[in-house]
Amino acid sequence: MGDPHRVGVVGLGVISRAYLDTLAGHPAVRITAVADLDASRSAAVAAEFPGAEALSVEELLSSPEVDTVLNLTVPAAHAEIALGAIGHGKNVYGEKPLAAGLPGAQAVVEAAAKAGVGVGCAPDTVLGTGVQTARAAVEAGRIGRPQFASAVMVTPGHERWHPHPDFYYTDGGGPLLDMGPYYLTSLVHLLGPVRAVIGSAGRLRAERVIGSGPRAGERIPVEVDSHVSGVLEHVKGALTTLTTSFDGVATTAAPIEVHGDAGTLAVPDPNHFDGEVRLFELGGTEWRALPPSAGYAGAARGVGLLDFIAADGQRAPRANGELALHVLETMSALLRSSAEGRRIELTTSVEPPVPVPLTPADEWQGGVGRPSAA
Repeated sequence: MGDPHRVGVVGLGVISRAYLDTLAGHPAVRITAVADLDASRSAAVAAEFPGAEALSVEELLSSPEVDTVLNLTVPAAHAEIALGAIGHGKNVYGEKPLAAGLPGAQAVVEAAAKAGVGVGCAPDTVLGTGVQTARAAVEAGRIGRPQFASAVMVTPGHERWHPHPDFYYTDGGGPLLDMGPYYLTSLVHLLGPVRAVIGSAGRLRAERVIGSGPRAGERIPVEVDSHVSGVLEHVKGALTTLTTSFDGVATTAAPIEVHGDAGTLAVPDPNHFDGEVRLFELGGTEWRALPPSAGYAGAARGVGLLDFIAADGQRAPRANGELALHVLETMSALLRSSAEGRRIELTTSVEPPVPVPLTPADEWQGGVGRPSAA
């Protein structure tokens, strides 16, 4: 396996725990440095990993002991941190979206190509057995020729549970940019890239109330659209209707359904790695669950980074920057379409990543097993 790949983590907020639990003890990875605006948090996390240093952000980005920067900052800082890492000749793997806006994401991808370093980006949930089993069914012809799909995400808003939800309602936030990457990345895996979109969006409430933590009861402003709907035209001809909303309470709709001329496939929540894939065939009488046939079994956040490291120039990482850029342009185009009242054609395209074969948990975990969450 060689020497472990050295990873420096920037941003130690809520999502970082899921990544750290996945990476802790993995033989392919060593956490060598961590950085956060809260120095005490950095020190506490560094103490969990033998040999790791608590550094400032600039110290981490320039550290010779870091090969790849894991960028877990808020969306507004994604491009700045990524460009800083690339400027120091380091690979960068970040949380979604790739940047808060399309120009920043394009700058990251272009800078990485010029510097000869890699860019990876979440979501990696699409590499689990849920979406990958669904993709395998589509590619095996289980639903015939795909005709159209629906994707639905409805929630009352993350301020109910997140103690510091401000960034969900500022530039780079909103239901589409926050949750859309899970759905759109899945749709690229299932149906291929998007060529054009039509969108409509609205901001239905001016304020939100924090529901938990030390700021419970505090009102925060809503500066972005909180409900976005649209139609995606895929290059291969299928159409997808998309709804993402922070303004509903619940829905009975499947997270994703793919309809073909020979059947319909119900895809589980793409915010999770697994879940039941169901098939209803033309002429059938009921839904049938499909056993997992592809994907990283028992996966958790961080598996995309492990896949990124394992690619090692031999293949494109599955959670790669070009895919994240295409997904971000799709989302940006939906918002632009809403603002301008017209159909928008995309300028980017991407090849769907190579499928993930069914991979047992102990194999992708390097034989060490994943620790329980702290």
